[in-house]
Amino acid sequence: MLANKSSQIASRKSQVDVLDIIPQKPPFVMVDNLLHCDPQTTKTILTVREDNIFVINGVLAEAGLIENIAQTCAARAGNVGNGKGDNGVKIGFIGAIRNLEMVRLPKLGETLVTQVDTVQEVFQTTLVNATVSVGDEIIASGEMKISMTDKEI
Repeated sequence: MLANKSSQIASRKSQVDVLDIIPQKPPFVMVDNLLHCDPQTTKTILTVREDNIFVINGVLAEAGLIENIAQTCAARAGNVGNGKGDNGVKIGFIGAIRNLEMVRLPKLGETLVTQVDTVQEVFQTTLVNATVSVGDEIIASGEMKISMTDKEI
């Protein structure tokens, strides 16, 4: 059953509009596209642009990287289905961040690939390991706990 569900989700990924599966709206959107999503792993991309609200002095600030990871989690929840309600996308929040290491901040024009791997899901809370890369270079990594509410937007 899980393999069948994974292939159904993966086959939809190229057709997914990120704004349909995350609660955030411009200018607060920190993912450009969903690259991959199955119950275990989700990957998104974000190109750092000058109009990004978290860009300061030509780099994406720490808060932008954290939000990028959180929105990758939101994309997973919205695409897999536990983040979708009857009338819209459910609102979630960051419950905890642990072992966050930022090697460097991404510069204007760089494209981030953010991957979250599900470690554990209990009720409406998901624990993930996250990595943010630019090319082959991992620039940030850590653990994040995301809790979903029943509230929808």
